[in-house]
Amino acid sequence: MTDLALRFDDVHFDYTARGRVPVSVLRGLSFQLAPGERVALIGRSGTGKSTVLNLASGRLTATGGTVSVAGEDLGALSVDERADVRLHHVAHVHQDFRLLPNYTALQNVELPLLLKGASRADARSRATLALERVDLGDRLRHRPARLSGGEQQRVAIARAVVRRPTLLLADEPTGSLDTGLRDEILGLMYEVCRDSAILLVTHDPAVAESADRTVTLSAD
Repeated sequence: MTDLALRFDDVHFDYTARGRVPVSVLRGLSFQLAPGERVALIGRSGTGKSTVLNLASGRLTATGGTVSVAGEDLGALSVDERADVRLHHVAHVHQDFRLLPNYTALQNVELPLLLKGASRADARSRATLALERVDLGDRLRHRPARLSGGEQQRVAIARAVVRRPTLLLADEPTGSLDTGLRDEILGLMYEVCRDSAILLVTHDPAVAESADRTVTLSAD
């Protein structure tokens, strides 16, 4: 039986701010993603959408319950082991892009391939193709400061999809794009990562509608 790409089983998450009473962010959240499935995560601000992404990537650890990626229980792993799961299975498109400022667009996209052991020539070829597919073939040598917000968003998406990850996490992946480019980039993400599970946070009804189903978080 094929492992689920992502599974949340009765997940709780609490945090304590500056020594105050613990705040409950998630209370018994359960859902799962199969390989190739697209799920939109929706809900008002403050309901824990970013927390879910960080739990799925192993950057946060659940207070209770189980978060599993590709059959690995993240809560049972060390910090280094969770980082290894991220490297081999998870790609993340952050809302603030998180591009390396001193690297060109091409270097930003090829870096995760190099970290996974790809040859320099293979990484460069695949990164170039990924950037060309997001219409940035003429920006390969540009550093982030010379790119617009929308162009930086496209570099971040190219960096994520070039790895064809088991699980793609996307936080408002089309928030900086106009409607036409939004639809084009969504189509590209779905095409290139058609074997990946995709969990995307969005406030855009059209983006949510493009997913196979939605998971709604509430503050209740």
